[in-house]
Amino acid sequence: MGSGEDLLANSFIPTKVFFTRGVGIHRQKLQSYEMALRKAGVAHLNLVQVSSILPPRAVIVARSRGLNALSPGQITFVVQARADTNEPNRLCAASVGLARPSDPGQYGYLSEHHSFGETKERVSDYAEDLAASMLATTLGIQFDPDQDYDERKEIFRMSGRIVNTRSITQTARGNKNGLWTTVVAMAVLLP
Repeated sequence: MGSGEDLLANSFIPTKVFFTRGVGIHRQKLQSYEMALRKAGVAHLNLVQVSSILPPRAVIVARSRGLNALSPGQITFVVQARADTNEPNRLCAASVGLARPSDPGQYGYLSEHHSFGETKERVSDYAEDLAASMLATTLGIQFDPDQDYDERKEIFRMSGRIVNTRSITQTARGNKNGLWTTVVAMAVLLP
């Protein structure tokens, strides 16, 4: 058994991750965000936004399983994308992408992207591409960043070093009456 510091450090390395998303609408921006968090199932948690590393050996679990492992008020680490608008009919989007290496002992990447005026498919592809590109550079996979994502995706797949990419995306059009509309997408990291 390691020292107390080793045990403390290892207790903060997430072993599971789940993905969730939501949209909220309200006259107040903060409450719109709260409503989006409720739809995502995480409004009862103290969310701490972290950067983009998927820990080695982290297992992806179903949203329901992940939510059942959390308690109200728990400090919970997330990679989160968020977009807000009060402009009627303005399309807003939030997406989190994932890229997992084939070596389970290597860390992967989570990326967050938010935008306006882009379709769900475009935003999803962008977030996935961003995560895959970050992982590819870490793994030393050579590619042309100006290539179309589908072409790079094939290079990543053929390298055999990136095993899985995916994304979760939430889009919505701004409320027609000018109420705040908030979209969130997130990867929730579990100890």
